[in-house]
Amino acid sequence: MRAIIKHKLVLLLVLTLTLQSCFVAKDYKSPDFEDTEHLYRTDALPSDSISMADISWKDMFSDSYLQNYIEEGLENNIDIRVAIQQMAAAEAYYKQGKAGYLPSISAKASMTHQELARNSQFGSFFNGAIEQFELSSNLSWEADIWGKIRSNKRASEASYLQSVAAHQAVKTQLVSSIASVYYQLLAYDAQLAITRQTIANRASSIETIKALKDAGQVNQVAVDQNIAQYNNAKALEVDLKTAIFTTENTLNLLLGRTSIVVERSDLTDQNLDAEIKTGVPSQLLSNRPDVMAAEFGLIQSFEMTNVARSNFYPSLTITATGGFQSLQLDQLLSTNSLFANIVGGLTQPIFNQRKIKTQKEVAEAQQEQALLNFKKALLVAGNEVSNALYTYNAETEKFEYRQKEVEALRNAETNSEVLLENGYATYLDLLTARQSALNAELNVIDNKLQQLLSVVNIYEALGGGWK
Repeated sequence: MRAIIKHKLVLLLVLTLTLQSCFVAKDYKSPDFEDTEHLYRTDALPSDSISMADISWKDMFSDSYLQNYIEEGLENNIDIRVAIQQMAAAEAYYKQGKAGYLPSISAKASMTHQELARNSQFGSFFNGAIEQFELSSNLSWEADIWGKIRSNKRASEASYLQSVAAHQAVKTQLVSSIASVYYQLLAYDAQLAITRQTIANRASSIETIKALKDAGQVNQVAVDQNIAQYNNAKALEVDLKTAIFTTENTLNLLLGRTSIVVERSDLTDQNLDAEIKTGVPSQLLSNRPDVMAAEFGLIQSFEMTNVARSNFYPSLTITATGGFQSLQLDQLLSTNSLFANIVGGLTQPIFNQRKIKTQKEVAEAQQEQALLNFKKALLVAGNEVSNALYTYNAETEKFEYRQKEVEALRNAETNSEVLLENGYATYLDLLTARQSALNAELNVIDNKLQQLLSVVNIYEALGGGWK
């Protein structure tokens, strides 16, 4: 009898190995995109094996207030906390996937009471009733012949890593957003300071224009125009104070706290000295969390395609049941109540309303979609780096011109005042020079802000901030 069982098991094993040669789960290989070497669209920028994305945000931003705000945001921001919970859920599925190689074991305790017809064959024998007590356990284990369990495990692992990368992407975006809003706040402060100085100067000039009118050098129109310019500056002050208030609220929201006054330094103290190093384009695959998440999504869909293919092949399952059965409760744990059985078999799907084929076709389509999403994420990343680099270079070049413009217009304003007092210029020349000088100074501040923001954008585009 044992020899027959042994021969059957050998036959089953040979049949299984023969079928396995028809299908083996494929191993994932990262796709090679030919156009990734020219992602940045610049020939002037040197490629380096080091990227500024490798710099910690603590070293990138030297402002102590900003450092504290970034640290607070990383701890309390609502989006960060949501991402952490998503990561915890994915980790639970990952742990479940790793347990796929283990058998399923269950325990059972039951009592059955059955009333039988007394005139029936068993009813007359058992006096019309049967009671049976059982204490048993069941074991079921599926052999991973085709790599289905392995692919499921890898898919759940990729899904977990995708959630980790998504969490890192939220961190990168949050660091960039906090820095950008903080710098915007400092720029508003600087513009407000200039506007208030302008208000003081224009209030003084009104008295001067009135004195010139009394002396007969200008008319009432000049006085009215100066008063109008004064009130225009006062209105600008209100707009800037409103912008500061709402920007403070935006920063508080990013920090996950209620709206309070934000302590901060000065725009003139800000200087991002980090050398602009992009690294080689292929580093975006390991630095950009969203690109990493896209590839993990591709890996997950790839492994699920493996699973879908394996469903066409038979599954080898071994089940075992054992325990105690007795018609009498006091005899349940005796050796005569022991029972056991073991079953091993192959189950081959034949016809199931096309479900398996549909699953395979859907899995292949989703894998192709994931591949396209991965390529798009990489192209978007390269595009963002290219735009940020060009903007940084443009704002740096423009800053010099803006400073020269302010210097020239301030000289024009001073000269116009002197000429007006001596009767060699009109009040219109002075008003025009004043308004132009104010706009130019505000533009210089905005230009300084855009320089800072462009560096932040490069840092984010390269994948900095989450390390």
